[in-house]
Amino acid sequence: MSLTQLIESIKQHPDYPRVGMILCHNGVVRATSRDGRQVSGLRIVVDQEKLRQVVEAHKSRAGIVEILVHINGDMDITVGEDVMYIVVAGDIRENVISALQDTLNTIKTTVTQKTQYFV
Repeated sequence: MSLTQLIESIKQHPDYPRVGMILCHNGVVRATSRDGRQVSGLRIVVDQEKLRQVVEAHKSRAGIVEILVHINGDMDITVGEDVMYIVVAGDIRENVISALQDTLNTIKTTVTQKTQYFV
């Protein structure tokens, strides 16, 4: 799955004429952890049911037409590789920006578990 494919899927949504903004997040593996240690890669474990619930909850927000998420979970991912795509489509910037931020934060705190591999 690619970010381009997710965007194209949104453009096929029956409510796409309501969309005034598509906002994307592309998380990648950094070479350093938040505390400054060198990272060689990571593994993400995804709770698919929680992910479905989070996406459905945020899609019900005012002005949001669609939210699509793809996480490269349950595999080792190296520095520079894509970890997660989130694509949010909605009516106006205020609704779309806040939906993307809240969706991302909720996924990172309740849906995924990350194991970093250090050099």
